[in-house]
Amino acid sequence: MMNKELMTAKILEAKVGKGMTWEAIAESIGMSPVFTTSVCFGMNSFDEDKAFALCDTLGLDKEVAMALQEFPKKAWDGGIPQDPLIYRLYEVVGVYGDTMKALIHEKFGDGIMSAIDFTMDIEKEENPKGDRVVVTMNGKFLPYKAW
Repeated sequence: MMNKELMTAKILEAKVGKGMTWEAIAESIGMSPVFTTSVCFGMNSFDEDKAFALCDTLGLDKEVAMALQEFPKKAWDGGIPQDPLIYRLYEVVGVYGDTMKALIHEKFGDGIMSAIDFTMDIEKEENPKGDRVVVTMNGKFLPYKAW
């Protein structure tokens, strides 16, 4: 059975070979680019139809389609990321995490934002002072229960 790391490597190689963007791959299978990319990096899974559709798009075999359907282990190394873009996201949470938590609690009560019942979009906003990255996260509010 193929592991998620080899699956990702094969997908990335096929993506480059076909000259496709994540947006184009996602569009070809009727999924969002964010979720599709996450599945391809092994952090989510597809159902059988989407897994085989992605493999058809990229010219990949059944072994990759089977790996795409495997439930992932959602874990990452506990160290601070060295990649500048990913580090900046840690920085955003470090600087604004308590603010986000306080405002969510004020508006919704004691609870969390789901990352399971969740969507995310990443858009480019052109700006004469420098293009902007727009990240929109939308998660269901999950209140804590008392018992």
